[in-house]
Amino acid sequence: MSEEAKNKKKFPLWMYPKTRQLVADWYQRDNCQSQSEFIEKAIKFYCGYISAEEGMRFLPAAITTAMTGMVDGLENRMSRLIFKLAVEMSMMMNILSTTADVDENTLRKLRGKCVEDVKQSVGSVTFENVASFQKRERCD
Repeated sequence: MSEEAKNKKKFPLWMYPKTRQLVADWYQRDNCQSQSEFIEKAIKFYCGYISAEEGMRFLPAAITTAMTGMVDGLENRMSRLIFKLAVEMSMMMNILSTTADVDENTLRKLRGKCVEDVKQSVGSVTFENVASFQKRERCD
């Protein structure tokens, strides 16, 4: 017998017949060896629940593990998508650079303008906006 089991104390517990039936029905489904083990687990869980309501941090290990897995999966998907986007952008820049004759000063100005565009639009620059800007630049 373990040291913890030796320290267990027996005491009278009063509960309604319906509650007693719930314990009898559910303790084996939770892989508990006894109804006492089930009640003890339920009490610990409920105490954690009350602690969470009082602002303490309490998340069962299963939820924490699941959330970590979801975040890791999202991080992997986003990394792959960003890599694919970078490859496509590199291909496009290489194709455009073979036909475009742009000096370094113009490139530097364009980079600054593009950074500002992306900041102002929170990353949603449209082709229509860029085409409109380029047409205005050619007319000036």
